[in-house]
Amino acid sequence: MPFPNHKINTLAEFKNSYSKLLHESLTNIDDASMKSCFDLLLKGINDGVNILSCGNGGSSSIAEHLVCDFIKQASSGSSIKPKVIPLLTTPVITAIANDMSYDEIFSFQVERYANSDDILISVSSSGNSPNIINAINTANSLGMHTISFVGFHGGEAKKISDVSLHINAENYGVVEDAHHALMHIFSQYLRLENFENPEKISETKF
Repeated sequence: MPFPNHKINTLAEFKNSYSKLLHESLTNIDDASMKSCFDLLLKGINDGVNILSCGNGGSSSIAEHLVCDFIKQASSGSSIKPKVIPLLTTPVITAIANDMSYDEIFSFQVERYANSDDILISVSSSGNSPNIINAINTANSLGMHTISFVGFHGGEAKKISDVSLHINAENYGVVEDAHHALMHIFSQYLRLENFENPEKISETKF
């Protein structure tokens, strides 16, 4: 059901309803899909593959923030060294969009950067953005592993990705907040699982 679907009279009431929906959305994520995603990321990191990330609008911010937290945060004090490439450099995507097509801004880069067994993480609330679908299809054709963060009804991205983390909510803010939380959960748990001095965990800021 879409949220909100009726007028809410106070900011406090809206906050409470929004928070409840966000909590339910995170709680209801499929645990098996989460484990599959984590296992795939950890194996890829240990194997030294590249992790490519992409998204549009607010989702692009999450895909780019993921780079920061995986490279800096997850590797600090741990034994892992993630290699993450954001497909979001402004001159590159505007050049591709201007000279070719906006629908190819990610797939073109996937073809240039990726090797077989690399990982593509796409973040898309609708799961139906043409440039996201093209990127996933290209990655699949190259033998990459594909992970999608989706919301609403999951869209085409949910169907064609190897692993999909679906936020079953119909509100862009809730979906994006949940995707951002998932990004933090993965990066922090990767760090925790591979922390070199477990006795210092309680002294470390995550």
